[in-house]
Amino acid sequence: MAKSILVTGGAGYIGSHTVLQLLLGGYNAVVVDNLDNSSEIAIRRVRDLAGDLGKNLTFHKLDLRDKPALEKVFASTKFDAVIHFAGLKAVGESVQKPLLYYDNNLIGTIVLFEVMASHGCKKLVFSSSATVYGWPKTVPCTEEFPLSATNPYGRTKLFIEEICRDIYRSDSDWKIILLRYFNPVGAHPSGDIGEDPRGIPNNLMPFVQQVAVGRRPALTVFGSDYSTTDGTGVRDYIHVVDLADGHIAALRKVDDPSIGCEVYNLGTGKGTSVLEMVSAFEKASGKKIPLVMADRRPGDAEVVYAETDKAEKELKWKAKYGIEEMCRDQWNWASKNPYGYEASASKN
Repeated sequence: MAKSILVTGGAGYIGSHTVLQLLLGGYNAVVVDNLDNSSEIAIRRVRDLAGDLGKNLTFHKLDLRDKPALEKVFASTKFDAVIHFAGLKAVGESVQKPLLYYDNNLIGTIVLFEVMASHGCKKLVFSSSATVYGWPKTVPCTEEFPLSATNPYGRTKLFIEEICRDIYRSDSDWKIILLRYFNPVGAHPSGDIGEDPRGIPNNLMPFVQQVAVGRRPALTVFGSDYSTTDGTGVRDYIHVVDLADGHIAALRKVDDPSIGCEVYNLGTGKGTSVLEMVSAFEKASGKKIPLVMADRRPGDAEVVYAETDKAEKELKWKAKYGIEEMCRDQWNWASKNPYGYEASASKN
């Protein structure tokens, strides 16, 4: 029997790529998403990309805070595990609207865990973030680093991690894997699914891609006087397909009887500066990216990258793609969908 996995936030950027890898891996995937920052078109395209396996995908538009609606989904399917992506994720917005973030991310998660428990589904892979390391004093970041968050978005990830640890301490039947992602970029090689942020992008690559397709005049680089090779901040960028495969590896691991509540970093273990990334994207796209150099943003860390030994050893997972492939696939997605899902759908 194929395993049935509930994927919350499965229409989003990382969610949609993971759902595709699940289908290709022979799983049944049931997606719940309120489409607050995502598009149902992503689900349709995942179904198409999966070919015959697309029939194993079910979608429900619902908000996790709507307990009766979520109960209905659990009543209709016996889930083997849950991958929990759903959540708001814009750092700047979280600073301006903390209550929105706490309400959506925390209440939604608590309702999900209550419904999981009442239906005897106690296997969970949670989408956490390297943001729980705050501004690490040294690199690479290991899973044992002290935790702190510097904004409400990061705190919601940290609080949910703590809730997971508390649930496991109270009931050892739970098997929980917390995946701390570094900086997901790129898109599916088909160019049919990718990142489509609403409004002004928060992250480097969607911004670069919008400059490349002519939606924005220039890229603002915050901070050019860091003590790095070229003065710009260094991050650990990971191809979204590698990240999706990391979730499949975590799902397999959650069946291991020895697992309690475990944490794994998902990154490449290598740092890349902003300017190196821009240069790789220019090469992939053949476009010049105009730059505006600006002051550092308060609170931005200088260098952050992952120690990935634990994931390699215990999950048997390792990132395969480098920045060339990340930029190639990002550009392929951007050039096919310059204005994201909705605009390209209206042309179809």
